[in-house]
Amino acid sequence: MNKFIAKTTLVMLLLVSFSFNANAQRKKKLANQDTKEWRYDIECEGIAKQGSKLVKVWSYSKKPQFAIGQAMKNAVHGIVFKGYAGGGNGCTPFKPLVSNPGAENDHAEFFEAFFSDGGEFRKYVTAAADGNIAPGDRLKVSKREYKIGVVVNVATDQLRKRLESEGIIRSLSAGF
Repeated sequence: MNKFIAKTTLVMLLLVSFSFNANAQRKKKLANQDTKEWRYDIECEGIAKQGSKLVKVWSYSKKPQFAIGQAMKNAVHGIVFKGYAGGGNGCTPFKPLVSNPGAENDHAEFFEAFFSDGGEFRKYVTAAADGNIAPGDRLKVSKREYKIGVVVNVATDQLRKRLESEGIIRSLSAGF
């Protein structure tokens, strides 16, 4: 009888652990769907070291923890495709690295892999803070949605070199 109880308990524990894993994967998939729409705002946060940009990315999500996770992906996407206006803190305007509006579609295979979970985009971005979000950077914008501000550092010079090597943008030394 004890063997039967032990086996039943083991089977129940396995089922519960699989359901938790499946639920976590489903939530991550939903967060990625939010990111696929590329709904974010990007702004200069201050002066960064040479070859980098210090930016604050405001990501939108139904769950704050997912917005934080997607902020790094959004920051790199913003540097590549959006750029930002100047402002305070010694910031000057920054034009996007990719000026061709159709480049994301033209190089869809590269960008899909580049921006995938654990993708290469992670090489070019680091959190500027210790992962904590300031109270003023966690805003509830509707009944079901948050807007979370995360400060990150993007290695723009290295990112530019990567995009040049893929033939997505022209080298600065290529001339006109």
